[in-house]
Amino acid sequence: MTTHAYARYVAIGDSQTEGVGDGDETHGYRGWADRLAEILAERNPAFGYANLAVRGRLTARIKAEQLAPALALRPDLVTVMAGMNDLVRPGFDAAQVARDIEDMFTELTAAGARVATVTFPDLGRISPLARRALPRVLDLNARIRAAADRHGVVVLDTFPHRVTTDPRLWSADRLHASPLGHARIASGMADALGLPGHEEWVRPLQPPPLPVSTLRTVAAETAWFAGFMGPWLWRRVRGRSSGDGREAKRPELGPVASPERA
Repeated sequence: MTTHAYARYVAIGDSQTEGVGDGDETHGYRGWADRLAEILAERNPAFGYANLAVRGRLTARIKAEQLAPALALRPDLVTVMAGMNDLVRPGFDAAQVARDIEDMFTELTAAGARVATVTFPDLGRISPLARRALPRVLDLNARIRAAADRHGVVVLDTFPHRVTTDPRLWSADRLHASPLGHARIASGMADALGLPGHEEWVRPLQPPPLPVSTLRTVAAETAWFAGFMGPWLWRRVRGRSSGDGREAKRPELGPVASPERA
């Protein structure tokens, strides 16, 4: 097995990078960044990995709280996944969010790290109630791609691929990827970084999802709003966040155990 070039990987971001949807509060969360680290560690026994992501964080706070600690770890690879928490809030400012993301690209690449990022899928295909967010998604994605191009940042572009909105890749809250979804993101990022053997991350799931009647769709949307979106809105009204009181799960670089040993 050949040794891979990356030896110090740091992940920064919010709940998706923390791994919510792929594990639980009792046993911890794995997530796509952990899964990517496992892939990279297979190619380098001396590989180290840190994950600074904290759920609920807006992009400005990710930059303020996670960028400097990431730089201090002297990474040669950093993934930046930010913007979803901004995108779903009133008063969303795509230009400001993109500036914060580009600021992170600027400092990380200037420090010599290879940087990779992710665009967002069509949220309306995941939840019909989110269809009105499409212009925001398109705007932010375009800004992320442009900023990435200016700084030589690798982009895992999820939006063009229909499989990324397959409901089986999303957890019941429709806000976080399922274990299968996290696995696909990790494989897609590995492919974007040029690792062999991950080209099929865009392969559609089989069998295709069954069509859902209008009545069942309405019932599912009502249940989702009551069970997940309602509590989320209530936290916003109270000025609370799911990340209140939480810290990064892997604040220092450390070895990565294989899934069998984890």
